Formats: sequence, structure tokens, C-alpha cells
Amino acid sequence: MMSTSTPSRTQAERADQTRARILDAAVREFSENGLAGARTEQIAEAAGVNKALLYYYFKGKDALYAAALDSIAEGVRAASLAVLDAEASAGERFVRATLEHFDRIHTNWRFQSLMQQEMVRLHRGESDAMTPLVEKVFRPLTARTQQVLDEGIASGELIATDSSQIRSSALGANVLHFLSAPLMRMVTGIDPLERDELEKRRKITVEFLGQSIFRDRQHGAEVARRVLKTTPMPKDGGIRPRVTPQEGAAKTEKARHE
Repeated sequence: MMSTSTPSRTQAERADQTRARILDAAVREFSENGLAGARTEQIAEAAGVNKALLYYYFKGKDALYAAALDSIAEGVRAASLAVLDAEASAGERFVRATLEHFDRIHTNWRFQSLMQQEMVRLHRGESDAMTPLVEKVFRPLTARTQQVLDEGIASGELIATDSSQIRSSALGANVLHFLSAPLMRMVTGIDPLERDELEKRRKITVEFLGQSIFRDRQHGAEVARRVLKTTPMPKDGGIRPRVTPQEGAAKTEKARHE
């Protein structure tokens, strides 16, 4: 019995590894070139398989794109929920989640690129655009974040205000920092995406939350210090990818018209 089950298990493990390599290569290719610009030949070559095997696991380019999107979205959801569900007060969990959101934007550029490309598809009116990311990432994370904030307000740890306003102010500030970077570089002569500037911004963000959303500012300052001390800036922060999310989205649009 053991001699027949072991090969089957090994074969299944090899199949899982092959599928994982294909998905990893697909995420890289789609994030750099978009759905329209990506080439399955490049994905197969990067994964070390032939096109026939690629199509054995994924029936077509659209199916592979959907699987790649689902794969990277699952990683984002798991990481974010782990922070929101950690052992800490509600206020501290939200501060940590805000910092995790900031770090994700500047390190997980593949997710950011795919998300922006999905936004392009959404603006074009494609019916299936953004749906996987909404269902897998944004809806569950928004709901859990609201629960954490409501918990903090109800306990008296956080200021008594609409929880959605706290969420929008904190996460929106993160998004604005990155979206406005090209303009602010022109206005101030300082690159907001350089490592020193990113490190300064993430510190200011956490310290500001400690002084603005907590009823007890001393407690908020202690939370901010603890969060910064235990959450160092990712080592790869500030390193720009070969193709930026904006360039990836532009490639998608260009390929659509060719």
C-alpha cells in the first residue's frame, strides 16, 4: 500500500509546484504588461514549462489571469487580516493595519499594478473588472476594519466619531502620498518615494494617529512608539520596479488599441 500511495503523493506535490511556478510567472508578466500585453509564451518560459502544459493547468489566458489575480489577492487579504486579528487593543490593531497598508503600497508593487490595471478595465466598462479584488480583498478588509474601529470607539479607547471617517482619513492619506508623488516631486523638488522620505512619512503617519484618534493622547503616543519599534520599515522599501504600475496600465491600454 505504501509503495502505491507515495508516488501518487509525490506526483501531486510536483503538480502543485508546477502550478505555483506558473502562477508566480503569470503574476510577474501580467503586472508588468497587463492582460492585453502579457504573452503566455513568456509565462511558460519563465515557469520552465511548455505552452501545452500551461494550458493543461489553465485553459486559456483569461483563466490564467483570473487565477493570478486571485493568488496575489489571497496573499494580501491574509496578511492584512492577520494584523487586524492580532492580540492587541482595537486602536493598536488599526494603527498597525494602517502601517501595513502603507508598507504594502510601496513594496507589493505587483498587486498595486494589477489593481490599477483592473481600475482601467473598470473605467472602460468591462463587467468583470475589479470583481475578484473586491470580493477577495476590499470587501472583507473594509468590513473587518470597520468592526475593529467600532470596537475601539465603543470601548472608549478611540474618539467618538464615525468609524468610516477614521478609516478614510488614515488609509486615504496613505494612498494620496503615493498618488501625488510625481506632482509633489515637481512642486517641492523632493522625491516622496525615496527611502528616507518614505521612512519619515510612515513615522509621521503613525505618530499622527496616536495623537488624533485616541481619547487618551498619552496612551496613543505609547501605542505609536510600540508600533514603530516592532514594525521596522521593509528592507526593499523605496526600490522602484523595472515597470511602474502606471506604466503597466499604460501598456494595457496601448495593447488594446493595437
